[in-house]
Amino acid sequence: MYTLMVVIFILGYVMIAFEHPLKIDKAAPALLIAVLGWTVYVFGMESILMNSSAFLDYVKPQGDFDIKELIHEHGNHFIVHELAHHLTHHSEIIFFLIGAMTIVELVDAHEGFAVITDRIKTKNKVKLLWIVCILTFFFSAALDNLTTSIVMISLLRKLIADKKDRWFFAGLVIISANAGGAWSPIGDVTTTMLWIGTQISAGNVITELFMPSLICMLIPLLYLTFTQKGEVARPEEKKAAEHELDKTTPFERNLIFFLGVALLLFVPVFKTITHLPPYMGMMFGLGVLWVVTEVIHRSKNHEHKSELSVIGVLRKIDIVSVLFFLGILIAISSLQSAGHLTALAKVLDENLGNIYLVNIFIGLLSAIVDNVPLVAASMGMYPIVSPDLLATLSPENAEYYKHFVQDGNFWEFLAYCAGTGGSALIIGSAAGVAVMGMERIDFIWYLKRMSLLAILGYAAGAAYYIAFVA
Repeated sequence: MYTLMVVIFILGYVMIAFEHPLKIDKAAPALLIAVLGWTVYVFGMESILMNSSAFLDYVKPQGDFDIKELIHEHGNHFIVHELAHHLTHHSEIIFFLIGAMTIVELVDAHEGFAVITDRIKTKNKVKLLWIVCILTFFFSAALDNLTTSIVMISLLRKLIADKKDRWFFAGLVIISANAGGAWSPIGDVTTTMLWIGTQISAGNVITELFMPSLICMLIPLLYLTFTQKGEVARPEEKKAAEHELDKTTPFERNLIFFLGVALLLFVPVFKTITHLPPYMGMMFGLGVLWVVTEVIHRSKNHEHKSELSVIGVLRKIDIVSVLFFLGILIAISSLQSAGHLTALAKVLDENLGNIYLVNIFIGLLSAIVDNVPLVAASMGMYPIVSPDLLATLSPENAEYYKHFVQDGNFWEFLAYCAGTGGSALIIGSAAGVAVMGMERIDFIWYLKRMSLLAILGYAAGAAYYIAFVA
């Protein structure tokens, strides 16, 4: 049963990868492997939980005990508890995603993105690539890579008409968003995990990872600079017709745009001040925008008001993509709970040994398996070493364990690798999944056109860190 869980995940992954040839929406296999993974876990709990330290920590047996009897009595309850624990974390991400998508759609409904798109006059592909990538890189550090990806795809729809051209830009948005999030303590969920866990400090991760992350973005960008030619076609202007209907005024467009961006930027501030999960800040922002839009449109007729209200915008949210995201997260959590990811981390440590090779592999693995449980497993495997403990070790051991002190090379490099390695596949990161859902990008198209570029950028940034930072 333990092996069957992996087989089910791989088969589902293949179905997602070949979504278009199979003509089955990717959300369907994602939900199936989510449910089947946990179902097999339940049926195989007698063998899977036999050596589970997490299960024993949950049951806390006293004195002599029969493990099989404990599994029979408490196994089901433990698995349900684990599922509920993971679902709590996943729901935070889902609510964050829904909140961010709604705010972005609300800004779009008010034509707020014209504030930026009207200032981008160039149609030259190369110039536009640089503008989009730089904006994405720094927005991702200030917001986070998921929110930034949603915002940038909405901008690209205003700038580029051709779907295939837009896909190239969207691919670079994924790479740039993940690279930008890696060097900021609030830019990527894994960097945030390491920051909250005190493995890294905010100032240090910014100074040490900025250049590797920038290089990770620049390598694919430079390649496409020399291969992309010509100009992009802009979508047909619909402003005049819409303005004649007087749906929004310049004041309303500017108000919703700047208020929406300010509320998105406020999310990490809210988290820092209150220590509440990020989705709470996102829900707060959505609530504020909801009240504001209800007030400024209260005198308009029902038809125009409904298109500019949160209720109207919610109908545009791509629930299929949200279900796909949820299915992937729940499927991966079954592997984490059953011990597959922890076992994999131990195999890496035993066979690779070198901390840089371990992190590079973890980064590439995060393109297949969600980087959050991989980082969580790494944090559990390698405790933070205090300077006092380091001073008591032999020179040989001290040389190895110095990498695991706060701001040690292992933790810094893990933040870079886990944050940027997911760009190798389009479903390897939250940003990639969101973009795939919004633009309906084909998995195989991204694999052929963008994966190698993402890996080259990832490798170049890693090489810079090892050569000049470590």
